[in-house]
Amino acid sequence: MAASKYHRTQLLLDPEQHQHLEEIARREHRSLSDVVREMLDAQLAERKRRDMAFAAQALLADYLGDKELTAFTALDAEDVR
Repeated sequence: MAASKYHRTQLLLDPEQHQHLEEIARREHRSLSDVVREMLDAQLAERKRRDMAFAAQALLADYLGDKELTAFTALDAEDVR
């Protein structure tokens, strides 16, 4: 038997959440699991974006204060071909 690309996970939803998800799945002719996976992917991508923005913000002072790191920013607008 081939291994599934998915992991079975039990998820407890309140009745309103379940109803909304079932309505979306029915309207879009998809499985409830597919709808949940799509929503999780979107939330995970958003969290990754926020984490990256937070990390960039945390490093900004060091970047701006270190002349070795900013030495080549003068070339940013130049065509170096």
